[in-house]
Amino acid sequence: MGERLTLPVLPLREVVLFPGVTSPIGAGRPGTLRAIEAALATPDKLVFAVTQRINTESVTSEALYTIGTIARIGQLQRGLAGIQLLLHGERRGIAMHVSEHEGYLQSIVVDAEEMPPLNPEDPGFIALHREIRARAGELGQKSGLPEEVVQQVLSGVHDPGRFADLVAGYIDITPSQRQGLLETLSVEERLRRLLVHVQRQIAVLDAQEDIKSQVQEELGERQREMFLREQLKTIRRELGEDEEGDELDELRTKLASLDLAPEARKEVDRELSRLGRVGRESMESQVVRNYLETIAELPWNTRSDEHLDLGSASAILETDHYALADVKDRVLEFLAVRQLRQAQQQAEKAAAAKDDVPVTKRKAGSEENDSEPGELSPLLIPTEKATKKEGEEKSAKGPILLFVGPPGVGKTSVAKSIARAMGRKYVRISLGGARDEADIRGHRRTYVGAMPGRILQGMKQAGTKNPVFLLDEVDKLGVSFQGDPAAALLEVLDPAQNDSFTDHYLGIPFDLSEVLFIATANFIQSIPAPLLDRMEVVEFSGYTEREKTVIARKYLIPRQFEENGVAGEQLEITETALSSVITGYTREAGVRQLERELGKLARKVARKVAAKEVIKLSVGPDQVTDLLGRPKVHPEKAAREDAVGVATAMYYTPVGGDIMFVEASTMKGKGELVLTGQLGEVMKESARAAWTYARSHAAALRIPDEMFDRDVHIHVPAGAVPKEGPSAGVTMATALVSAMSGRPARHDIAMTGEITLRGRVLPIGGVKEKILGAVRAGINIIVIPKDNEPDLEDLPEEVRKVLEVHTARELGEVLAITLRGASFKEGRLLFGEESPRDVAPLSTGYRH
Repeated sequence: MGERLTLPVLPLREVVLFPGVTSPIGAGRPGTLRAIEAALATPDKLVFAVTQRINTESVTSEALYTIGTIARIGQLQRGLAGIQLLLHGERRGIAMHVSEHEGYLQSIVVDAEEMPPLNPEDPGFIALHREIRARAGELGQKSGLPEEVVQQVLSGVHDPGRFADLVAGYIDITPSQRQGLLETLSVEERLRRLLVHVQRQIAVLDAQEDIKSQVQEELGERQREMFLREQLKTIRRELGEDEEGDELDELRTKLASLDLAPEARKEVDRELSRLGRVGRESMESQVVRNYLETIAELPWNTRSDEHLDLGSASAILETDHYALADVKDRVLEFLAVRQLRQAQQQAEKAAAAKDDVPVTKRKAGSEENDSEPGELSPLLIPTEKATKKEGEEKSAKGPILLFVGPPGVGKTSVAKSIARAMGRKYVRISLGGARDEADIRGHRRTYVGAMPGRILQGMKQAGTKNPVFLLDEVDKLGVSFQGDPAAALLEVLDPAQNDSFTDHYLGIPFDLSEVLFIATANFIQSIPAPLLDRMEVVEFSGYTEREKTVIARKYLIPRQFEENGVAGEQLEITETALSSVITGYTREAGVRQLERELGKLARKVARKVAAKEVIKLSVGPDQVTDLLGRPKVHPEKAAREDAVGVATAMYYTPVGGDIMFVEASTMKGKGELVLTGQLGEVMKESARAAWTYARSHAAALRIPDEMFDRDVHIHVPAGAVPKEGPSAGVTMATALVSAMSGRPARHDIAMTGEITLRGRVLPIGGVKEKILGAVRAGINIIVIPKDNEPDLEDLPEEVRKVLEVHTARELGEVLAITLRGASFKEGRLLFGEESPRDVAPLSTGYRH
């Protein structure tokens, strides 16, 4: 190891100085300037030039590599921004100790001894030396330098180690790769590593040259094509066909402006070429033109500027819709998640843009750069500009919402409000009755009259790539021999696949990943399970009578007045009249039929006003009958008195909840059970379970044994209406026990719940709608399963105030509430003053 030298340290940023190489350096940092001044004060003017591990402004010993270059300061020029100097690398050095001295870094340096080849005359080493010289000359020529200059520079260095350092100082590799070559003390290993880098640089330049040639060739072909098309246009103009040529040019311009994927661009160019060859009057020309016009009209790159403001969205939902508190909360949660994810994406994008600042080389004389060489040597190879591959920006993906509820409760209008709140376009397609896969995916162009599917037609109608897309009536999709449209929707509604949705007509992928899909349905049971699994269900329930009154006052009546030309001062609808319209002329969970009846009322008044029969009309309940005719709806009302064998059930339909009566009667016979009223299989099974329960607990229920020798007939009125479901089980059991024991059932109680053979009461669905129906019918005492108690929170406040709710785990509790004079203690059903010790228990096998 050579003598130890104490030298000022010159830290270099992004540059590695090799022995035998002269490089310009710009210095502006205070510590660097002090180190240069200290070196200039010595006779040899030597510094230790070492590269920084991290490109930072302040330099510490830990931020420097250990191996650097002992260099001599040559020419120097002082300026306002710092010093420009030439450094000439003398030899490699190893920093043994680095410390701070008088404001600059100082290091104890020893020479790094290189390892020459074991046998300089070895044929392998000679071949390696010659190969690197040949490839270095080739690289210099491919970089655009004159051959004479390249040969002159390369022939001036004969030592293999110095030659490797010379080439390494000027080829285009990263600073870490340069440092690796500097730290390679074995001359033979250094030549091998350098040869790899030189070969890679030659391959890059060859690829660039090939790309350049292809681009020039393509430009030449396009220029030739443009010339020929101009000639063709002139010929057509002479033939009077210039209008067709203008249309074709306009179409070609539109298609050229689209940012299409390579495979899509290839297909478009192929069809354009076909269109240019076929005759204008041919059928094929029209088919191709329709196809290209469809592609040109699709929103490949157009997006709506999305703005998400929860305050504004909440105000829009409150303005457009009354009630629906749960739905509004879920929609606002959905929008809040999208807003936060969008903000995160923007922050990540900004951070990435800040981190990816491209680094460029500076000329000699650049300010405050201690590590960037100039272009003094003819072998300097310019660095390629840094490029960043940018992916197409995607909107935040989220769940696909499925709005489920009765007709007319606002599912479609809520979707419109979401679009308005987000600032997106709104498009709706109805899937009711769609039975062909082609309705979703389109027809192949081989068919006459082929067209895209409804999805792409909706996108063309929207005109943007990120609309709010409503799939209406998704539960009414059909299935036929032509395919299952629900299966085709699986790809559309899958965020992992819909970025490359391929319509049969289009034949090329179209990105649907930025579309916000919302589906609506009335019956969730009709939706196939795989399709339902891709959506998040948001349930819409029916409106109460009070909610319908407010909606009518706030939205429906003003809209119908405006549509029918009736001024507000010409027609006044009283509260009692509005209530009469709601209860006597509509039977629905929503307000669609109510709006139609109010429109009919407004038209009747408009006719009277136009005929000058009246100037102003105040409509009360009597006038409602005169204008709208006799009531069309006769809802069930609560019975007026208790009766033996008659119990009140609650049920739910797509138009809302209501009550029905279950009647049971005994008669002479053979102990059989007769069921009528168009009951479904599940409902019949509930009746048989109630019959078995009564027979097995006859003693506890006070049913005489001779009653089981008689036939029992259970009937559910409205015999023309099919009925199904297990929730009428407790009602059937109550009516059956009442009829067989001779004890009346209370007329002011409505009930619902499924029963088992052992008398357990199981939970059911649609509790909110059923209770609302019972309240509308005038019943305020309700019996529901104990497990359905949490569902009471969904009821409006004004309904909860008037309700008396009883919950039950077993049928004995239900009978104690619904049978007149009964009570339930210690698992026994008691009547009057009976003691639990004198009565058999009603065993359910259920432990409290």
